[in-house]
Amino acid sequence: MNKNKWLIALSAIAIHLSIGGAYAYSVYKNPITTQMGWSETNVTIAFTIMMGLAGFSAALFGSTVEKLGPRKSAMLAAVLFGLGQGGAGIAISMDSVVLYWATYGLLSGLGMGIGYIAPVSTLVKWFPDRRGLATGMAVLGFGSGALITAPVATNLMETFSISSTYFILGISYFTLMMLGALYIAPPKTDGTLNVDKYATTTKAYAQMSAREAVRTKQFWMLWAMHLINVTAGLMMISVASPMAQEVVGLSVAGAATMVGLMGLFNGGGRLLWAAASDYIGRHNIFVIFFIIQLIAFTTLPFTSNVILFQVLIFLVVSCYGGGFSNLPAFASDLFGTKQLGVIHGYLLTTWSLGGVFGPLIVSAIYNAMDSYIPVFYTFSALIAVSFCISLWIRRDVTKMKKRQEAEQLNEVTAL
Repeated sequence: MNKNKWLIALSAIAIHLSIGGAYAYSVYKNPITTQMGWSETNVTIAFTIMMGLAGFSAALFGSTVEKLGPRKSAMLAAVLFGLGQGGAGIAISMDSVVLYWATYGLLSGLGMGIGYIAPVSTLVKWFPDRRGLATGMAVLGFGSGALITAPVATNLMETFSISSTYFILGISYFTLMMLGALYIAPPKTDGTLNVDKYATTTKAYAQMSAREAVRTKQFWMLWAMHLINVTAGLMMISVASPMAQEVVGLSVAGAATMVGLMGLFNGGGRLLWAAASDYIGRHNIFVIFFIIQLIAFTTLPFTSNVILFQVLIFLVVSCYGGGFSNLPAFASDLFGTKQLGVIHGYLLTTWSLGGVFGPLIVSAIYNAMDSYIPVFYTFSALIAVSFCISLWIRRDVTKMKKRQEAEQLNEVTAL
């Protein structure tokens, strides 16, 4: 059966939309603490477990995803994530916090990690000419999942109950992910894929195994850049509302609106930055990310204008989202698609670490200084380090490109 690459993309989006619904977790917190009497800490632990496991399970099961293939891997993710969400409903019904951690936290986290990498490595192979656009489409779905889930979950909890909401959403996620899993498949390696004539075709500079890739300095430069980018983005996301209220006096309602718009910039940045990278190069995109963020973090301490403050935050969040969509495409440029799922999984450990470091750094600084201003200076320094690394890896990519062009020229000359 001949597959349509755009339906493959749609299947990937269906999977990512489902697991991305986990980012709407904040809508459950107040209803659960109010109705169940659980502490806010206990409720938050479930989300922490899930997000922590998501990144590390992507690394742990990357080789398994490569062996099973995208279809079986996505089906496994559907089972785990669906059971995690539906099982959370059982935990609520039984008034068991531990079971809630095991289902919503553990099972959902495993399903999210596997479900995240399974479609991405496949899409890159279907769109060799537009790797950035391919990963951007999938990751856009992940970033947009919360926009759909948040109002739906809120309405379901008001109409039915918390446990029923988890049951309904668990079944819905499972169904949507299964539909995507049943269609998704790697392309046939017969050279019949159509290449968009308007796109810039990017040939990988090498074809490496995961073991070979992690021994290169480029892998660790990419890992370090993404860690700082994720840490900065998650820091901003975790305290955006109180920060805006304190620093520029934004109202509670205004801050809530800003947070909603941040979701749009997070999702939109994933697609737009990734699509742009197909034309100007992933190495240049990361340089641009850190120039933007360096300007933003050095400007924010002196900003009293409400609109400018929000614009700078939106730009930082768009770079955060764009980093996720450019990561697998950049990895495929550097290391090829031979074991991209495994390599991407290793790189996604930054997701879990950034989720810990970002909120932790801002909380520690704010508790010590009773101000958000020192936070901006701290992240300015971190972003400056990333900027230097981005220039370094760009220099390496330029050398690789020249070497590749010389080899191609020698091949043509030999013929």
